[in-house]
Amino acid sequence: MPDYGECRSDEIAATPQQCYDALTDFEHVPDWQGSVRSIEVLERDEEGRGTVVAYEVDAKLKRVRYTLRQVHEPPHRLGSEYIEGDFRDFAGEWRFVDLGSKRTRAELDLRIDPGRFVPGPVRSAISDAVMRRALRDLKAHLEGAS
Repeated sequence: MPDYGECRSDEIAATPQQCYDALTDFEHVPDWQGSVRSIEVLERDEEGRGTVVAYEVDAKLKRVRYTLRQVHEPPHRLGSEYIEGDFRDFAGEWRFVDLGSKRTRAELDLRIDPGRFVPGPVRSAISDAVMRRALRDLKAHLEGAS
């Protein structure tokens, strides 16, 4: 089956640490990230960081559920390894590049294998929910808070 990958980025008026902190405050992500309906931290590491996290995301045409192992490399990377859910495979990472002057280029790189053919409109809706909206919402959350 085909997999679908995409990488998007945006410049955010925040430090890499602020970007990383916002995304790893899992219990509060649904408060500001529009497509995320719920998040449950299933396991934590010795530092208290969520390491196994279950997501429910509204992809407009369908709600998708999946569980990821979070790979923490603060403050410049948050990786995700697929454990289970509505996809055959799902891998991604957030990267935060310090641009100086409290500005960061946030990059979201995802690869999704739905396990079956996904028509263009559905693929676009998933891409919009997971990527475009995630970057836009992170930017709005951090820049609105400053």
